[in-house]
Amino acid sequence: MAQGSVFDQVLDYSHRADPYPLYAELRKTPVARQEDGRYVVSTYREIVALLHDPRVSSIRPEEAAPPGVPPSFIRRDPPDHDRLRQQVMRHWGPPCAPGRIEGMRGEIAALITELIDGFEGRSRVDIVDDFAYPLPVTVICQLLGVPREDEPRFHAWAAALIETLDPRAGEAEERRRFAVQTELGAYLDELVAARLRRPGDDLLSALVTDDDPGGRMAREDVVSTASLLLIAGHETTVNLITNGMLTLLRHPDVLGRLRRDPGVVVPLVEELLRYEPPVHFPAQRTALADIEIAGTVIAEGARITLALAAGDRDPRRFRDPDRFDPDRVDNQHLGFGSGIHYCFGAPLARLETQLALSELARRLEDPRLVADPPPYRRSPALRGPHHLLVEVSNTGV
Repeated sequence: MAQGSVFDQVLDYSHRADPYPLYAELRKTPVARQEDGRYVVSTYREIVALLHDPRVSSIRPEEAAPPGVPPSFIRRDPPDHDRLRQQVMRHWGPPCAPGRIEGMRGEIAALITELIDGFEGRSRVDIVDDFAYPLPVTVICQLLGVPREDEPRFHAWAAALIETLDPRAGEAEERRRFAVQTELGAYLDELVAARLRRPGDDLLSALVTDDDPGGRMAREDVVSTASLLLIAGHETTVNLITNGMLTLLRHPDVLGRLRRDPGVVVPLVEELLRYEPPVHFPAQRTALADIEIAGTVIAEGARITLALAAGDRDPRRFRDPDRFDPDRVDNQHLGFGSGIHYCFGAPLARLETQLALSELARRLEDPRLVADPPPYRRSPALRGPHHLLVEVSNTGV
């Protein structure tokens, strides 16, 4: 069997545990046309240029949307994207709602304490199942106003949707995505209807009752936005926390430093977002015109795949890029993307990960990896361990 292109090898599950040597090969051709006609962009400067280029569209013309569940704002272009994003930001963060995320700090910290307390008496824990998954799921449910007891339902939907994010996804994956989005949309539409009848203090209630100066958000857009926040609001953070703990266990000197000096967690998480990001490939883009970049012309109508994780290891942008260095300066990573589609949930993901890693470092006594590398999830786009088994001697107070 032919080995395939470098990009094909990156996507192959056998390289999921360590795709970075292949990313180095990929960067030798900054903009590489694949057999299926797509262009893969792997170097930092070119990725940033395209993320800010209005000739690059986030709309997928071939993508069918279920009735009542239009594409979320990250799959739209201006002016629709800007209008919808602004409407959500009125209730999410600065300047209109500066305290919503920061105001959850105490509740997030209490939840972290409760989860680690649950390790007591155990010599082995799964950082994914016992900690990194329940933490962001509980937080996003509370923030949105989604019943936590419904978690088994949307966990299955989320897992199915993540499986369709492979850049090579074909018709079968598209059919599966359509079916899952239909089910998830129907579930969220019921919650929206309930908030219209009886609003609360959650984000869903704010979206369905607020008369924005530009007009109230359409009900179907509330559903698609809620779907985006519910899935992306926990799936990427699971990976970020798990990748973070794995990286710390592989760098015991940094783990010890974090235990002694919790203040290092802020630059540490930023370096983690560069070094082991949760998102390796964002949603596919499409060229609206011929685009000349790095000596290559991306043809109008062609699909574009941006290899963010490859760009974040680009030696032309980052000194000694394969070294994990919390003291790195000028760390303008692509962990949350860039441009108009910069990650909407970045403030929440940062807060959750900073609090989580600080407390794990403080309380876990002599943590040790059971298997390295651990088993990874199937998705090449959202990359992280499926399980992360750790042996511990004790949990501190």
